[in-house]
Amino acid sequence: MQNCKIICSGLDGCEPTASSSFRAADLTIELSVSQKDKPDHKNLVFGTVFTDHMLVIEWSAKAGWDKPKIKPFQNLSLHPASSALHYAVQIFEGLKAYRGVDNKIRMFRPRLNIRRLLNSSRRVCLPPFDGEEFLECVRRLIEVDRDWVPKSTAASLYIRPAFIGTEPSLGVKKPSKALLYVILSPVGPYFSTGSFNPVSLWADPKYVRAWKGGTGDCKMGGNYGASIFAQYEAIDHGCQQVLWLYGEDHQITEVGTMNLFLYWINDNGEEELATPPLDGIILPGITRQSILDLARKWNEFKVSERHLTMADLVTALEEERVKEMFGAGTACVVCPVNRILYKEKNLHIPTMESGPKIATRILNQLTDIQYGRIQSDWSFLVP
Repeated sequence: MQNCKIICSGLDGCEPTASSSFRAADLTIELSVSQKDKPDHKNLVFGTVFTDHMLVIEWSAKAGWDKPKIKPFQNLSLHPASSALHYAVQIFEGLKAYRGVDNKIRMFRPRLNIRRLLNSSRRVCLPPFDGEEFLECVRRLIEVDRDWVPKSTAASLYIRPAFIGTEPSLGVKKPSKALLYVILSPVGPYFSTGSFNPVSLWADPKYVRAWKGGTGDCKMGGNYGASIFAQYEAIDHGCQQVLWLYGEDHQITEVGTMNLFLYWINDNGEEELATPPLDGIILPGITRQSILDLARKWNEFKVSERHLTMADLVTALEEERVKEMFGAGTACVVCPVNRILYKEKNLHIPTMESGPKIATRILNQLTDIQYGRIQSDWSFLVP
């Protein structure tokens, strides 16, 4: 999928008119009078250090969108009754900017993230805006804080857009005020164990991440806050992440905050890379889509978006048909899986023993694009 222009930006599926969106041409910039020290990229803890500036854009039902502003990084001032605080009228996104081997700064497929942000905003009744105008505002923010993009191919600049309802009322309703803002954070590996080290999963159907008709396919803060309890129970069971199951047949959905991939020999004897389908309970990950696009372009094995159950996995393990399993997401890119605790039994996943050839190949190709070793239309340059 190419980075086509974002045109489906409105709640009704149509592009907003100029009057219904802010414009990047109206952006004002207030530079910080003091610059913070840049951290050592080798010792970054994910999401704990922030750059000097932020982007803020206010909206109200009465006045529409205010002009976008880049200003010094600072705390927000919110009414205690803001709907984001009481009723989770809040969505977010996560993408990255990379300093390439040629010293150019690139964002990776940002239009897909903005499209997902707009889809999430529709679900929680936040107002639409023009995605192309927003992308230009984000580009300008990165340009202002470009010195914060790590000079390393093992680190990047994490971009966190957030969109929150600021309605000063305890009524459960569509917000009449909202705030769209973006903060930046230089980051290293997502997991403390480092990049590309395998993780263990706890699979128990007593908790579910999402359900049909819910918001599992949206990037909402409530989806993540509700997962923390299960995450710590997984740790209590000696596992690092939760493998989320769904339904009586224990469908495999996601792993932690990542999409999941299984590389195996399927029931028909075919070599296959499979991932659960976008059926309303799966987040449409940008890395997920990129992996599917790459694998289909290779055309070397079957690539499927299909339901997978724990029974399918157990049988395949018994018959030695499983080759690799890995999670995928913006934060970690690709993360191998080597063990699953299911029904009090440890299932050994032979990911690391097989290479892992597919996961490694995918990781290498994605990072080659992200750091400019391969030229691609998936890259969005920040001059």
